[in-house]
Amino acid sequence: MASPGHSDLGEVAPEIKPSERRTAVAIADLEWREMEGDDCGFHYGDGTNEAQDNDFPTVERSRLQEMLSLLGLETYQMQKLSLQDSLQISFDSMKNWAPQVPKDLPWHFLRKLQALNAEARNTTMVLDMPPDARPAEKENQMEEMIYWDPAEDIAADDIYSFSELPTPDTPVNPLDLLCALLLSSDSFLQQEIVLKMSLCQFALPLVLPDSENHYHTFLLWALRAVVRTWWSQPPRGLGSLREDSVVLSRAPTFSFVRMDVSSNSKSQLLNAILSPGRRQWDCFWHRDLNLGTNPREIADGLVEISWFFPSGRDDLDVFPEPVAFLNLRGDIGSHWLQFKLLTEISSAVFILTDNISKKEYKLLYSMKESTTKYYFILSPYRGKRNTNLRFLNKLIPVLKIDHSHVLVKVSSTDSESFVRRIRGIVGSVVRSPCRRVSVEDMAHAARKLGLRIDEDCEECQKAKDRMERITRKIKDIDAYRRDELRLQGDPGRKAAQVEREFCQLQWAPDPPEKHRAELRRRFLELRMQQNGQEPTSGVQEFIAGISSPSLGERQYFLRWMEWGLARVGQPRLRQPPETLLTLRPKLSGASDLSEPLWPEPLGVEHFLREMGQFYEAESCLVEAGRLPAGQRRFAHFPGLAVELLLLGLPLELVDGGTLSIPVRWVTGLLKELHIRLDRRSRLVVLSALGIPGTGKSMLLNTMFGLRFATGRICSPRGAFMQLITVAEGFSQDLGCDHILVIDSGGLISGALTSAGDRFELEASLATLLMGLSNVTVVSLAETRDIPPAILHAFLRLEKTGHMPNYQFVYQNFHDMPAPSPKPRERRQLLEPPSDLNRAAAQMEKQGGGFRTLAGLAFCDPERQHVWHVPGLWHGAPPMAAVSLGYSEAIFELKRCLLENIRNGLSNQNKNIQQLIELVRRL
Repeated sequence: MASPGHSDLGEVAPEIKPSERRTAVAIADLEWREMEGDDCGFHYGDGTNEAQDNDFPTVERSRLQEMLSLLGLETYQMQKLSLQDSLQISFDSMKNWAPQVPKDLPWHFLRKLQALNAEARNTTMVLDMPPDARPAEKENQMEEMIYWDPAEDIAADDIYSFSELPTPDTPVNPLDLLCALLLSSDSFLQQEIVLKMSLCQFALPLVLPDSENHYHTFLLWALRAVVRTWWSQPPRGLGSLREDSVVLSRAPTFSFVRMDVSSNSKSQLLNAILSPGRRQWDCFWHRDLNLGTNPREIADGLVEISWFFPSGRDDLDVFPEPVAFLNLRGDIGSHWLQFKLLTEISSAVFILTDNISKKEYKLLYSMKESTTKYYFILSPYRGKRNTNLRFLNKLIPVLKIDHSHVLVKVSSTDSESFVRRIRGIVGSVVRSPCRRVSVEDMAHAARKLGLRIDEDCEECQKAKDRMERITRKIKDIDAYRRDELRLQGDPGRKAAQVEREFCQLQWAPDPPEKHRAELRRRFLELRMQQNGQEPTSGVQEFIAGISSPSLGERQYFLRWMEWGLARVGQPRLRQPPETLLTLRPKLSGASDLSEPLWPEPLGVEHFLREMGQFYEAESCLVEAGRLPAGQRRFAHFPGLAVELLLLGLPLELVDGGTLSIPVRWVTGLLKELHIRLDRRSRLVVLSALGIPGTGKSMLLNTMFGLRFATGRICSPRGAFMQLITVAEGFSQDLGCDHILVIDSGGLISGALTSAGDRFELEASLATLLMGLSNVTVVSLAETRDIPPAILHAFLRLEKTGHMPNYQFVYQNFHDMPAPSPKPRERRQLLEPPSDLNRAAAQMEKQGGGFRTLAGLAFCDPERQHVWHVPGLWHGAPPMAAVSLGYSEAIFELKRCLLENIRNGLSNQNKNIQQLIELVRRL
């Protein structure tokens, strides 16, 4: 924070830091050159100009580089840090270590943020840890650090320059860390950082300053992934939940800025405004938090954004509709471009200051054409009240304000009543006709002012254009699937059904050969019918998008497709939005396995599924000798899909449309993966099972930073797999090179044993996923809510002798905190009703010697474990943050899983060739 100055009429303005002076001079040169002869122009009281600015070239040019060097991020200025770099499993993944030197801070922040830890922004370093407690990977970094030996002499002329430079034990302001990390990250890691910050309810960066190059960046792309749900209440009619991207939804916007010096904290005031009830959440980092008073080296000029979203509860809703709040770090005089942007996009601007001098008066006079409402929050020094009043009276006609727009807050002011007053002002502006803008609208205004927009790069725009050529044709998703994704229609569903019957015949005692031949004939006919089709224009456009020679364009295209399809490809629900637990079907012997249990949204997986069907059909005909291998057209499809897997996209393992495994397609994917990974192909397979709505996908995403679909009313039905890389320095110790994570998605619906074929199919698929796994996490939402299909899978696998390492996770979905259960209670969590146990044993022909799920789970205490995870949210959504207890419990689960893998408790790891064989056999 800037120190208070002693500005008055005709006196020198408060001292501006070198970084602020450089920005101010640049803005003055660009924006206000034409006003130099105008009495109301923008002049600096200290006479700053470019010549004076060049008196400090070395310090000013190196300020950003000093911070990057201090944090160990210099190497990532040319080759940016990627999302894949940040997600690798390493020694540090198993330790809850504290940073010891500044170079630890970026990695510590990323790991805490990946785990949705509310303390991720804490940059406190533990400098006195014993050497044996330091993470192994950090020792080399510490050896590289240069420490000053007090015994060494320092030349007198070096003392002052030495004292200005950051040292290895210098505390780093969390906002400096965030800015340095974002400047060192590629677009996709930036997006992931912002998304995780949103889940933690941290204020999000909107304008990223680059004080060295004046290259301020508006982070439109980084905010694209943030989707929020809130209660929408129309003036008439019933309210409902609404889910939308924060980039696209329009809302009244209020900016809070500092002019010169303010005794009041903008960030603390904003936190109080945003926090319902008496529970205050530190959305914006402020001076009273740990290291909050540390000087900012590179973060001044940062603009942060946060929103208030209503929940539909009168006791919690501060405002009746979404409202955006912006916070400019630093003085508006030194960051005029950012301030000008805020005045153009805001419904109202609150200016916090202690004193208004001639300099500040001239600055505000230049905004006389603005239509924005202005409010002043003053905390005047003694003897300055008359000066403030004189300039305020001059500004009243210029800014079109009155005395109600001036608020005074001193130390004796009651904070709660003052916050209520600010809320009242905001509420009155919201209720009146006011400017409502989206983040896209803000970016448009920023572009006009000359700010760089992160989305404006050529690769991103080309990918966006290609996405729009696909999505503009989607008017009705059922019609689009029928016309554009033809192979997933009747031929695909019938082929899967015939192949399922054919496989079942293999286990029959004496299968009739005539029936087998008939099934084979029908199967080949259906595949020939599929192979006679050509990829439609939409599929061809998709293939072209993922085939781009530019890696960046492929990544942009995938993200654009996900968002574009999310907006146009959502099915129409016939009932109000509820959790999937309430949408559980009531099945009574239905045998139509292709009938969805709930509407399925159109997603990227459907285009990949279509590619898989083309590959399946062609492969079947080649195997049957109906098509020469030299005439294959789609043999390269698995390679394209594996590239996406390596980029972090989850690929479908079990087809959600037919609830079957396309064996040839999956085998082709694994073979291609084996080629790409070369010698690093040792795998451990980790699967998560549970019915939709039990939090398993969120658990995996929090644990490993994955991207499985979560939080949707209509989630994908298939099972998906994603690959995690183990750092080379850790792979020998862990015993594998990669971890293949499988999420059962919407595969297991909780169908009862009376549901006939569907239950049998779910049990078989659960057996398959668990049979492929070294480690299986079973997610349970309620004490006795054990899906029968999972129970049967356990019993079947016990007969085969293949028992993966099981981790049972019971998640608390209630607001009240629940203590971790005792061992006997843990066992009871896994005890399904006795009649269900008995029915399962009879179906699996185990007679009277059956064992319960609890018996299976606790047969080897060293290999199995039951976890009790606190509720995900701290408070009531949508303004709730992820609870610290949830984050810490998930970290402990992750540590336990990795420890079991390292100790060999998860059975032997597999290479990809063995996994291919296992898929075929199972």
